Amino acid sequence: MTDYAEEQRNELEALESIYADSFTVLSTSPTSFSITITSEAGEDEENVEVAIKFTYVENYPDEAPLYEIVSQENLECTDTSSLLTLLEEQAQENLGMVMIFTLVSGVQDKLNEIVDQIKTRREEEKVKKEKEVEEAEKVRFHGTPVTIENFLSWKATFDAEVEDLKTKKQKEEQQSGKSKLTGKQLFERDHNLDTSDIRFLEEAGNNVEVDESLFQELDDLDLDDEDDPDYNPIDIESD
Repeated sequence: MTDYAEEQRNELEALESIYADSFTVLSTSPTSFSITITSEAGEDEENVEVAIKFTYVENYPDEAPLYEIVSQENLECTDTSSLLTLLEEQAQENLGMVMIFTLVSGVQDKLNEIVDQIKTRREEEKVKKEKEVEEAEKVRFHGTPVTIENFLSWKATFDAEVEDLKTKKQKEEQQSGKSKLTGKQLFERDHNLDTSDIRFLEEAGNNVEVDESLFQELDDLDLDDEDDPDYNPIDIESD
């Protein structure tokens, strides 16, 4: 006859020794305990972790123990479901022998697979983003491919802008021409300018001063006289 209690005690002691800090006894009647399992990830990678509670039934190991996931970190719902399925399969395969170590090892391997999948997804996302950036750069440098439709649309817009600039320039030239009048136009518009100098002299009267010194040297000038017998004007045309 199998001594289930003895087998359970021996396994419990072995598990407590193997898992040390990750092993916690929760109760003794019935015997239940939890083991925290962490993935073995590489450097700078985020680990995934799960804590599983095991409870011995009376006829363990001929009957499967009870188990449940009590906590987890960085796992998706689909991941936890796959872990429970794995535990069920492993328990049925190992009926009749103590199996907690085997179950925990199976979960450990599964967590490592999950981490590898996370790494692969991250790498794929990185490659995807780099490709998107590369495509965006190509579009930025090469521009939009020219088609008949977008060329005609651009040309219509361009012609409209050119016409608008011409119209603005003509208006500016017209306004500039109106503000700048010629001397003739000024006289035609204001006839008072015709007599402005005469009116100035009349208003000045006898007060107009003449500098006589400017004419003093004229008497000393030796001017040729046509009555002088020696007078011989230069024939410009003969030159």
